[in-house]
Amino acid sequence: MTTIISDTEETADEGTSGQYAFETSDEGTALEHPTDRSTREATICVVGLGYVGLPLAVGFAQSDYRVIGYDVDDVTVGRLQEGVDTTGDLPDEAIQDGDISYTTDATSIAEADYVIIAVPTPIDDDERPDLGYVESAAATVGSKMEPGTTVVLESTVYPGTTREVLAPALEDASGLTAGTDFFVGYSPERATPGDDEHGLADVVKVVSAQNEKVLEDLATLYESVVDAGVHPAPSIEVAEACKVVENAQRDLNIAFVNELSMALDNMDIDGRAVLEAAGTKWNFHDYRPGLVGGHCIPVDPYFFAYRSAREGFDPELMQTSRQVNESVPDHVAELTIKALNQSHKTLRESRVLVLGLAYKAGVGDIRSSKIDAVIDALQEYDIDIAGYDPFADGDAARESFGIEVQEQLAFEGFDAVVLATPHAEFEQLDLESVARKLTDDPALIDVTGTVGEDAAVDAGFVYRGL
Repeated sequence: MTTIISDTEETADEGTSGQYAFETSDEGTALEHPTDRSTREATICVVGLGYVGLPLAVGFAQSDYRVIGYDVDDVTVGRLQEGVDTTGDLPDEAIQDGDISYTTDATSIAEADYVIIAVPTPIDDDERPDLGYVESAAATVGSKMEPGTTVVLESTVYPGTTREVLAPALEDASGLTAGTDFFVGYSPERATPGDDEHGLADVVKVVSAQNEKVLEDLATLYESVVDAGVHPAPSIEVAEACKVVENAQRDLNIAFVNELSMALDNMDIDGRAVLEAAGTKWNFHDYRPGLVGGHCIPVDPYFFAYRSAREGFDPELMQTSRQVNESVPDHVAELTIKALNQSHKTLRESRVLVLGLAYKAGVGDIRSSKIDAVIDALQEYDIDIAGYDPFADGDAARESFGIEVQEQLAFEGFDAVVLATPHAEFEQLDLESVARKLTDDPALIDVTGTVGEDAAVDAGFVYRGL
């Protein structure tokens, strides 16, 4: 392997059990950096080919690196080998663009100079970080990698994970020593599915490593694929913390407008009109109420809170924000019930069509969508629910939500429509035509303010919105 060789042996911090005091000095001797070569001779293995790993693998391949895409899922790898994008974020032709191979054969990891781990990091039922995928990936990588390999973690984790979990797991599986025989770094993913303007090349990449030489190497590597440049963090913990803080901040701001929306609704004041008026001031931050789903904003604050609690400090504001945003599905269900009552509908005889099942506009990802909580709350009243999403896989949605999922959008026979995900397609709906197809005195619950109250009322709807 061709990478940085340090002559400074790393030693365990005697005062910290299970942690590594990685060298942060500039000492050591570096061989020629693979990223300095115009021929891009380094081989990169990306472990985990989901919404983060696949664009990363493709990005490096398009920049003339040899890339190995490794995943344990036979179906995912099979489709990628056929040239089919499994995320919906890339054109199919990009999947086979450049020197890239997709495999479930872990022995191929031994060919890599750099191994980038991009696997899921969910929370468990007790809202604690679940690092099982990271540990499993580290065991696989460690058992196959050659001495001199640099391993970079991109998964969202709590500060300290790279030192406390990743490095020891790699050592245990490889019999090698971190900082002497192989090297580690951390670079938080900043993927935004469905956002063409903020792809891999367009967003500044934060990079960190266990010493200055490895940091320099990784900065050069990522600069070759990220046009926006890189930000070298002063420590691995800073880089780990920055990712969870980015999304915790968004969670907090959204929680404020969600709570504001609920309070103004009780005052019978138009919350969106309030936000529009407040937004005329130059320093007012424009956040809008809505369901907070996905794999980052509803999850990352728990990672930070977990580590903070270990150190004896509970971040109360962060945890309160989570509680507020987790209460929004019940509020949406309550708005739906109020609208049905106002339309003189009997709840147990009502049929409701949910438009949008994915967690955000423009994507088909239903994992971590908060729509399921809205559906569950409505079904407690024996309301019949069906759904439609132009992006989501119908079979997956049926299995996940346990409802009828339309393949073709049809409004006939429904008493209310919950506009849950603001897909652009729904902005083009002819509201008067939709109202005529629904039962008499139909209701529209506009979760994201996609159509607006005036247009809905003029079309004949009983309207409710956040």
